[in-house]
Amino acid sequence: MKDKKKSTNTVFIFSAAIAVIIALWGIVGSQSFTWMANELMRLLKQKFSWLYLSVMLLFVVFSLALAFSRFGKIRLGSDGEKPEYSNLSWFAMLFGAGMGIGLVFWGVAEPLSHYAAPMKGIEPQTEEAARFAIRSCFMHWGLHPWACYAVMGLGLAYFQFRKKTSTLASNLLKPLFGEKRAKGIPGKSVDIFTTVLTVTGVATSFGMGCLQISSGLEHVFSIPNGILTWSIIIVLISVLYLKTAVSGVGKGIKRLSDVNMALFVLLMIAAFLIGPSLKILGIQAQGLLDYLTYLIPDSLRMSSQGDSAWIQDWRVFYWAWWLSWAPFVGVFIARISRGRTIREFVLGVMIVPTAVSTVWFSVFGGISLHAADRFSSEELAQITASPQTALFHVFDQYNFGIVLSLIAMTLLVTFFVTSANSATFVLAMLTSGGKLDPPNNKKIFWGVLMAVVAFALILSGGISVIQTVSIVIAFPYLFILILIGVSLMKELKKETGTKPE
Repeated sequence: MKDKKKSTNTVFIFSAAIAVIIALWGIVGSQSFTWMANELMRLLKQKFSWLYLSVMLLFVVFSLALAFSRFGKIRLGSDGEKPEYSNLSWFAMLFGAGMGIGLVFWGVAEPLSHYAAPMKGIEPQTEEAARFAIRSCFMHWGLHPWACYAVMGLGLAYFQFRKKTSTLASNLLKPLFGEKRAKGIPGKSVDIFTTVLTVTGVATSFGMGCLQISSGLEHVFSIPNGILTWSIIIVLISVLYLKTAVSGVGKGIKRLSDVNMALFVLLMIAAFLIGPSLKILGIQAQGLLDYLTYLIPDSLRMSSQGDSAWIQDWRVFYWAWWLSWAPFVGVFIARISRGRTIREFVLGVMIVPTAVSTVWFSVFGGISLHAADRFSSEELAQITASPQTALFHVFDQYNFGIVLSLIAMTLLVTFFVTSANSATFVLAMLTSGGKLDPPNNKKIFWGVLMAVVAFALILSGGISVIQTVSIVIAFPYLFILILIGVSLMKELKKETGTKPE
């Protein structure tokens, strides 16, 4: 018991110290911080694009193959155990934690960006560019990111509920590391790294959400968009998510996730009815066909006509970004998935969110591409250069646009709170020895520190730096997830009595 407490304190102390250093560096030395992050990101894109592309496709194949294999019937818990949450609440929680705020942020900005500046070889602002834009959005928000989450979440859920271990990444590597190393420096290093990555990964969305809410307030109510507004937003949101995080999963997080889904569906239906409905239906059908047709080629495409800039700036960037979210989302969806079979878990985590994301981008891609003809090329370039305001500029082109903007800002707040309180809960678990119900003092500590890190990243350079920092830190997790997949297969084969390959 004493050793476990000492291990817990080690993970907590070191991860907290590293997170504080990152925050202080971002605030005090923002120029050097930004330069270092950008240089490391450039190096990763140039040298390891092939690795990101191939491994993310591997995760998709691995997860789906596992779901439909003989292992798919294995339950994440005792045999015969029932799921802890209903399908609707389960989906609402995993979706809200997984990418909710990102969908609102990029729902309009990304389709317009690909339409105005597509991959080399495609003429901008043409029908071909429009189809490419929708297909790319489906790709970036579809099977690949959720497969990444599934590998992490499935490993945690299996070891936690089937093998009765605590929710720590180091426990997933025991079959490969051995008991001694998993509890020693290698295992602690993985747990510390997982914690730090969770802080920076969620701070990314924290910062994005703050900037978009602030931009929306300026656009709709003429409230100045600056440090004072950012500070007020972060403080108010922090109070909300700390309150719900302290309430626990069953009360605060579950209820807020249900509210999220209601607002999410309301905004999507409202945009569909106000926008070009028939065109949106056509975009959905054509987009799905293009996505599935080009799934494998697009997954491995390194360049277009010898130019790899678009692939590096968008696809590799997204794959790296989703990796930065894998520890947090994986831990959280594992926590809420007790009692489900491996097949239910994989299909629920990968197929349903992918389907909803394609509908979302069909609707908001539809209204943005329909409105794009009303902007000049220069205006489109300005809009896509500031993704946090793109949503509101497009809404202005439609009747009841102000209503859509108000719903969107409300949804941003609720998604903001959901992601942050889920992360607060996860961070407290990771630094409390993997306890399913961690102490409130840990939740409060991490909730406050996460807000400080987000504010530091905003001050250091806005959206691009916020994203770059989390992506750079996430790179080693590419290899950790591969090891988790290998470890999981070893245990599954051992349980079913087959010889590990």
